[in-house]
Amino acid sequence: MSGLDGIEILRAEEEWQRAGAYSVRIQGMNREFHISLREEFDRHDGAGTRYIVLLENGYPIATCRFYETGQKRVQIGRVVVLPEYRGKKLGTRVIYEAERWIKELGYAEIEVESRTEAVGFYKKLGYRVLSDAVLDRGVFDCILMGKTL
Repeated sequence: MSGLDGIEILRAEEEWQRAGAYSVRIQGMNREFHISLREEFDRHDGAGTRYIVLLENGYPIATCRFYETGQKRVQIGRVVVLPEYRGKKLGTRVIYEAERWIKELGYAEIEVESRTEAVGFYKKLGYRVLSDAVLDRGVFDCILMGKTL
């Protein structure tokens, strides 16, 4: 699916498409924040995890993943936009694409462990703080947020 701006949206269900998500995560997290591959790719990557990938001219530029955490609940995570593409609302776009797919799959609740500096971003997208407890997630401190579809 392509948008008017030439950005292609993939629901990454084949390995070559998931490779696009991994590429963005390696460039945007592993390299930029010096997060090891072991820390970036965890037990949630694999069977049952879904990925959204945005492409520009065939090149992966943004991604996120989601996976089931309960009967009608999923968690969105690993939202990454390559540094040179930040500030263009691609983070918002990748979240909205994930939410559309999540809704189609019949889920009602979404959780996200937001980096503390990104809480405002998620609030603008309709997420609410579920707990004020700060979660230590290695490189980042996070706050649990949620949204009902």
